[in-house]
Amino acid sequence: MEEFAEVKISGKSYELPVITGTEDEKGIDITKLRALSGAITLDSGFKNTGATKSAVTYLDGENGILRYRGYSIEELAEKASFMEVSYLLINGELPTTAQLSEFEGEITNHTLIHEDMKRFFEAYPSKAHPMGIVASLLCSLSTFYPDSQNPNRTEEEIELTIFRLLAKLPTIAAWAYKNFVGHPVVYPKNELNYGDNFLNMMFSLPSEDYKIDPVVSDALNKLLILHADHEQNCSASTVRIVGSSHANLYSSISAGVIALWGPLHGGANQAVIEMLESIHADGSPLEDWINKAKDKNDPFRLMGFGHRVYKNFDPRAKIIKKAADDVLSKLGINDPLIDIAKQLEEVALNDEYFKARNLYPNVDFYSGIIYKALGIPTEMFTVMFALGRLPGWIAQWKEMIENKEPIGRPRQIYTGENERSFVTAEKR
Repeated sequence: MEEFAEVKISGKSYELPVITGTEDEKGIDITKLRALSGAITLDSGFKNTGATKSAVTYLDGENGILRYRGYSIEELAEKASFMEVSYLLINGELPTTAQLSEFEGEITNHTLIHEDMKRFFEAYPSKAHPMGIVASLLCSLSTFYPDSQNPNRTEEEIELTIFRLLAKLPTIAAWAYKNFVGHPVVYPKNELNYGDNFLNMMFSLPSEDYKIDPVVSDALNKLLILHADHEQNCSASTVRIVGSSHANLYSSISAGVIALWGPLHGGANQAVIEMLESIHADGSPLEDWINKAKDKNDPFRLMGFGHRVYKNFDPRAKIIKKAADDVLSKLGINDPLIDIAKQLEEVALNDEYFKARNLYPNVDFYSGIIYKALGIPTEMFTVMFALGRLPGWIAQWKEMIENKEPIGRPRQIYTGENERSFVTAEKR
């Protein structure tokens, strides 16, 4: 039986259909509200607005559930490789052995970037932020592959662009890191898997390979999977709205990288390390900082605790906590910041103040600890996030294109001056 919601405006009633998702989520379809009544809805930040119907990711923040294409994040993180998850998000189903082999082979064929792009790195300041480099070089890829700019591109052309993006982002990201630390770049080593190839390009020298620890490799694989998609977040929505203008995929993904760069989005794990550095530099007892966090009049906030969507424990945090423990144990890290982080974690998991407010450590808290343990500078944290989020962005863009969704164009409620006449300068 079809459901309707009744809206009353200026004494008139309007019936709007209620849409029900496969997980029994309900949404009021306001598509025709303006045509019927002349009114629009106002929802600052789109907190209660569904911009699309999507089959990619299901998220239930109240119950701490995250699923990609129906598969729980817990099961995928335990059993899948990042390449399998990438295939799943983009194509809708997990690959067979043959499909996965072909998928990985296509990516391997495109890991090199054009040698002319090396000159771009030379033009940036030595301490240029890696996210700025990554965003600009991703956008620049469209100039090296002009066919991608054709809005009437074929499925085969779109697929080729997807392979190029998945293959080249690790190279671009690793080279942005090399630029930041002033080291010579390392070319892809395609006999390695996706994550290990990236680690080798990050940490080896041209004359010396990086010895990849299986514990580190496994932790990176899990981090990439946990970050692969997260429904209609700021950066995914940005990719979709930019792509809705039929901008090419490279440019749409570049826009997603810029959105992710913001400290309220992908920069959260960097903020965690900066907070730990502040606590360490201050030298005050940790209890003082805990009390500051509890004081609503104090501007200090614990970064990496709680989540805007999850009203329960972030399911990704449970998974990455174990990976963080494994990495710290394996590498034998002796770092005062990590000691502070572990003490904060202990307090948050046991203190009734934090438990009552669901201020548990989230995925940003643990991912920052892992990156710190691996020797990755904080400026690279959001780049690591982008590397994991890429297949989700691609899946969101691809779904939007295949559904032939209209160009994104939000409305507004105007609150400026009424019409007035121009007055010349001497009479003002």
